Amino acid sequence: MRMEDLLSNRERDLLLAPRDISGDISVFQWPPYLLASKISMAIDIAGHNRGRDDVGLFRKIKSDKYMFSAVVEFYEGIRSVLYALLGDDSNQMIVRSIFMNIEESIQMNRFLNDFRMYALFSLSDSLTKLLRQLLSDDEKDESFVPRIVKALQDAMETVIHDFMINGHEILERDYRSKTEERFGAINRSILNNESVKKKVERLHMILTVRESAKSVPMNMEARRRITFFADSLCMRMPSAPTVRNMFSFSVLTPYYKEDVLYTDEELIKENKDGISILFYMKKIYPDEWCNFMERISNDSMYSNKEKTELTRQWVSYRGQTLFRTVRGIMYHRQALELQCFLEYIERNGLRHRLNSDSRAENVSIQKAVKAVADLKFTYVVSCQIYDALKKSEDPREKNCYRNILNLMLTYPSLRVAYIHAALEPVEGKYQKVYYSVLVKGGDSFEEEIYRIKLPGPPTDIGEAKAENQNHAIIFTRGEALQKIDTNQDSNFGEAFKLRNVLEEFKIHHTNRKPTILGIRDRIFTGSISSLSWLMSNQENSSATIGQRILANPLRVRFHYGHNDIFDRLFHITRGGVSKASKVINRVKDDVFAGFNSTLRGGLVTHHEYIQMGRWCDVGINQISLSDTTDASGNGEQTMSRDVHRLGRCFDFFRMLSLYYTTVGFYFSTMMAVVTVYVFLYGRLYIIMSGVEKEILKSETIQKNMALVETLATQFVIQMGLFLTLPMVIEIGLEKAFRTAVGDFVFMQLQLAPVFFTFRMGTKAHHYGKALLYGTSSKAIIRSEEETTTTFVVPRATFTENYRLFSRSHFVKGLELLVLLIVCHAYGDKLRRSTNYVFSLASDVSLWLLVVSWLFAPFLFSPSCFDWLATVEKWREWESWIENEGGIGVAPEKSWESWWEGEHEYLNYMSLRGKSLVVFLALRFFVYQYGIVYHLDIAHRSKGLMVYGLSWVFTIFTLLVLKIAFTKRQSYKAYNIYKAIMYFAIIAVVTDLFLVYGLTVTDVFAALLAFLPSAWAFVLIGQVCRGLSTRIGVWESVKELAKACDFVMGSVIFGPIAVLSWFPIVSKLQKRLLFYQEFIRGF
Repeated sequence: MRMEDLLSNRERDLLLAPRDISGDISVFQWPPYLLASKISMAIDIAGHNRGRDDVGLFRKIKSDKYMFSAVVEFYEGIRSVLYALLGDDSNQMIVRSIFMNIEESIQMNRFLNDFRMYALFSLSDSLTKLLRQLLSDDEKDESFVPRIVKALQDAMETVIHDFMINGHEILERDYRSKTEERFGAINRSILNNESVKKKVERLHMILTVRESAKSVPMNMEARRRITFFADSLCMRMPSAPTVRNMFSFSVLTPYYKEDVLYTDEELIKENKDGISILFYMKKIYPDEWCNFMERISNDSMYSNKEKTELTRQWVSYRGQTLFRTVRGIMYHRQALELQCFLEYIERNGLRHRLNSDSRAENVSIQKAVKAVADLKFTYVVSCQIYDALKKSEDPREKNCYRNILNLMLTYPSLRVAYIHAALEPVEGKYQKVYYSVLVKGGDSFEEEIYRIKLPGPPTDIGEAKAENQNHAIIFTRGEALQKIDTNQDSNFGEAFKLRNVLEEFKIHHTNRKPTILGIRDRIFTGSISSLSWLMSNQENSSATIGQRILANPLRVRFHYGHNDIFDRLFHITRGGVSKASKVINRVKDDVFAGFNSTLRGGLVTHHEYIQMGRWCDVGINQISLSDTTDASGNGEQTMSRDVHRLGRCFDFFRMLSLYYTTVGFYFSTMMAVVTVYVFLYGRLYIIMSGVEKEILKSETIQKNMALVETLATQFVIQMGLFLTLPMVIEIGLEKAFRTAVGDFVFMQLQLAPVFFTFRMGTKAHHYGKALLYGTSSKAIIRSEEETTTTFVVPRATFTENYRLFSRSHFVKGLELLVLLIVCHAYGDKLRRSTNYVFSLASDVSLWLLVVSWLFAPFLFSPSCFDWLATVEKWREWESWIENEGGIGVAPEKSWESWWEGEHEYLNYMSLRGKSLVVFLALRFFVYQYGIVYHLDIAHRSKGLMVYGLSWVFTIFTLLVLKIAFTKRQSYKAYNIYKAIMYFAIIAVVTDLFLVYGLTVTDVFAALLAFLPSAWAFVLIGQVCRGLSTRIGVWESVKELAKACDFVMGSVIFGPIAVLSWFPIVSKLQKRLLFYQEFIRGF
């Protein structure tokens, strides 16, 4: 932990338990932080003792085991230091006589009679000065030795004349009469002895440290590691075998183009808010930065260039980088080496080699230890494009290659597997041949170990990410295989328990041995922002209590793509650890390995006494991308044969467990959203058809409010409060119930219901899209592309948010908004009901749903309500809308390019799928059908003429847009056309107001009626693109779609612009989003 800068030098010394094998200390040597203030407390007890009873005094000291250990250790330690320090035999005789008198007095129960207890205070000060002089680094100073002699003489003077009652008897035996002649000769050689120095340091800490044990260490991560390690030792786990007898295992990490090690430019490059990664990390981890600066402050040890490199590593070790992952996994090997070393010296009776320098001196032991570690542990990073990175001219890719090479040179046992393509003569013709190659670090470059010829390009045969893992499995060794992603980490303490967890493969569960060992996850990104804190709490609960229940008693836990340990021999003979079929396993290839294992008689267990860290997304956009991947993957699972076979093989109860813990959760989420639509459209029909008025005329209905009150009580659950219930339970189990309640309150203050409701919409949309259309948006599905992460919560623009969430959230949110407005505008229930509050409460959850889907991306985006940023976002939005698309124009630059890509999947749909889209789009015509009969201009007429005239007006509007687009080709004609149309519209509207009784309310009602109809025309036009193109209305559909997107964007942008006028809103949002940082004073 000190090398990871979780501890300072002082905290390291306070927590360090010494390795004392000399036998001069008779008690157990506790870490100094447990002995803090114990000596001073013992001196206070003895100094203020008024009696002469030794037994009572010693009973008080022995009542505290730490105090007793501190007193005994300090006494025996200072005795051995004084013996070693005094070079003259006569001086040693005086000191030995003093200690003999002390021990004789204790044995005869005359300690309080032979010594003055009040002198212990001055004696403590004298010994403190002596130890401080021995620890000083002024050996080249001429006064160094005289200062030690003077401190030693003062201490002995205090002992003989003040502390001892009969001290003059000892001096009478010495022939020297002057004090200056005594204790003048010291053994200078021990001042350079490391073991003596460490003992002096420990004695000085025991005597002087006043910190409470509760404040050491200060770093919360260090406390968490120590606490979890201590708690895990009390859990049920198998006994660890020797390293030679343990299961051999390998670790496999797939890599594509993720960050390896941050460059100097990346550390100091500022984002839109003027914040660099280095600056942000200093503020997020201030104590760790201070510890790091303390560690590299020695100028003689590190040059400026080395300090810069260490700074890059310090930041990279706190981000989602391959450097962090490799360091964490290589702790496995270091732990095995240490355990093997301890077993070796224990087996061969070499405990004396536990001295600090013994491992470095004994080369034969080192070689034996490394040989065993090589046999038991292998780490392979599968980088399929390593050869391409090596040949690339791109600066970032070249930098990735150098950093991976540097990792191999730093860790000689690290292996990298990649795919190499070469032109070779085959039957007289040159053809491209593919090899799977394994390399390791050499002197300065990589060295090839193995090369295996492949039948073809694996990334073309199957999905690239899955094949990246499968092609490298041949290079792993041992009985077990652990899969680690580049967003994971481990620590040295957890590595000690690997032997224990591997023994789980020998334990039978329900007559079966495990084939996959599940390991607990811990999210380490909870401190970056309030949003990441909410996400980490949810992920921690699902990775602990959730996985535990899935494994036992439900027995439906599978593999979810993280740090599980596989029975390697079982899986490589049954299809591998990752399914790579094209399209079917595009998104979630890992979970099919768990399905495959269970179908073939395997068993998946979960173990919580060992855990590994995992990076979690910190921004709302990144979290939504992850949710999209999960939802689309579950859509694939729903249609897969594996889930069907599992359902057929399981018994009834296990089948239900499988359903509700996998695809059933997403299906239920989708059905919950569908139920909202059914409820509101049913309510709309009842209101518009007049059925509600007839129902409310009944006195029985008016007096019976049971249904309304029932709905009012449900809104508490529907608001998303109980989505946080698993998190509260997990926090209560691991910390305390009071902490869980406090965190629950903070979750609500940080808009947790808004966040989780928004995530519900993401999952429902993309799961339904995968089911209905068999695909998901290319803009958000990431299969083998690299994962882009950032420390700072990204500030997304309005345009970016609209591109990502337009079809999944904004369209649906505006549809629900229109539904609620129409129902409240034309419904009579709220107006006539005496229980208005209960009726309003029943709709709170629906309004929360609308607000969450429309504004959550902006509430959780930094600086969203800053006025200058808002103006800039609007200009960017207008530019994006107006820019024309075309070949080579990115969706980020043009609305047209984005729109073409957004509905591209419709081109590959079957006739049945297109018919379904058209059928679902017909619901938008319901608004027009219902509202036109309630217009004042209709004069309560219910005839078809009213509805027919509304369609005439709709078609006329579309023709106007069509003519406008055609005339735009000629600037002069377009201006003349606009003038004519303006006069015509004004004339028609005036005539409608004056002659036919049109009202202002009718104008707004017409907008609510015709805008959904326009959107229906867009959806139908997109599906029937071929027909639209042939009849010449495709460009009109495109213009209508642009107009609809512009109107929807303006409606969403309006409230944001209004709130941006008030600076207090921006301050509140920053405090909401960065609550943890405000607490730390950032």
